[in-house]
Amino acid sequence: MKIRYKKKRLRVNLFIVIAWGVLVVLTLFFSSKRQWFDYMYFIMLIFHLAQYIYENKKQYLTIENGTISKNLLFQTKKMNLNEITQIKKFAGDYILKSKLEELTITTQIIDADSLVDLNAALEQLELPADRTPFTRPIDINI
Repeated sequence: MKIRYKKKRLRVNLFIVIAWGVLVVLTLFFSSKRQWFDYMYFIMLIFHLAQYIYENKKQYLTIENGTISKNLLFQTKKMNLNEITQIKKFAGDYILKSKLEELTITTQIIDADSLVDLNAALEQLELPADRTPFTRPIDINI
């Protein structure tokens, strides 16, 4: 299952790619003498284009085969779901903890439908009530 980025984030990244592309084209056509920073525009275009393509293809998180993977451009952080010992919710973000590592999930950049899927996947983990934000409080009527 893929946990997708918000469409707004992907559109903003595409706009940034287009802006760098326009800057590169304008520099090529209207600059008579090349400076070192003219080449930096091209490098920034390539970097942002690679980031846009990667994020559009891989999306934010992947949950499959008992692992959760945070897909970043230069590295992928993985954690086995059965090794998660605690889930904290802090400022709307989830912090998944195991004995050896932590994985922070920023929920503000996740699509609303995918956030429902993520919550459902995390609710299925059998963690003690004091170690997950997904437990419902016990209603004691006396």
